[in-house]
Amino acid sequence: MSSAARYRRPAPAPSPSKPNTIGEQEKAELKDAVKQQAAATSSRVSVLDVLRIVGGVLLLSSGLSYLTSSGESMTWGYNPWWTRAREWKTVFHRDISLTDAQLAAYDGTDPSKPIYLAINGTIYDVSISPQTYGPGGSYHVFAGKDAARAFITGCFAEDAVPDLRGVEQMFLPVDPELKDSAAPQDRDKAKARKPLSAAERKNRHAQELRSARKQVVAGLENWHMLFRGDKGKAYRKVGVVSREKGWLDKIPVRKLCEQAEKSRPVRKYE
Repeated sequence: MSSAARYRRPAPAPSPSKPNTIGEQEKAELKDAVKQQAAATSSRVSVLDVLRIVGGVLLLSSGLSYLTSSGESMTWGYNPWWTRAREWKTVFHRDISLTDAQLAAYDGTDPSKPIYLAINGTIYDVSISPQTYGPGGSYHVFAGKDAARAFITGCFAEDAVPDLRGVEQMFLPVDPELKDSAAPQDRDKAKARKPLSAAERKNRHAQELRSARKQVVAGLENWHMLFRGDKGKAYRKVGVVSREKGWLDKIPVRKLCEQAEKSRPVRKYE
């Protein structure tokens, strides 16, 4: 054995009673960091959590609406345009513009073309219902044309035209003595009533005319809502009818059809 090996001293062993202070400190710091992170995340709601909650509520609401409406609606009967996928398709397509003559080609007789109808200058696609608006359908009279007047008067055969002049007359009341269907007591009240002056008759007519015109607008809007798809039908707006300025002046004013004339209300007297 060499002298170097004889005098080499072994390295002292670590004392078991003396802890590794560096390792314990690291563990303590790590433990504190974990506690702080846990406290921060447990008391804070993330955006993802909010989206999950909202999505779950919407999904549950849609499911309940679907079940309670027998599958007719997933939005509790609320059917605005932005909830319908077909309306989003039209956002990326320009509205078409057709003349009345061009519109006539879209009456369903050509299977390669969609079925269009128009109301007061607005064109709607009703291709989803060929059994109704196509050849042989119960409302084929409306296909390929603007039949706004007929939608108000109900005279489909003679009023399938866009001319609305004078149609408000069907909502103007008439005196009982001029109405065959008036009740006898209304006739008696009309005869016993003091005649109105010219100014009073003028004011009454103005009020009744405003009310009648509002009813025409409301009636048209009701049909617009149907063909826009607001009432759940798979119809949609696709464009407008193009007409030259002053087109109405070139055609004679129409008389109120017999059915509309008979439906005029009787003026009530107190």
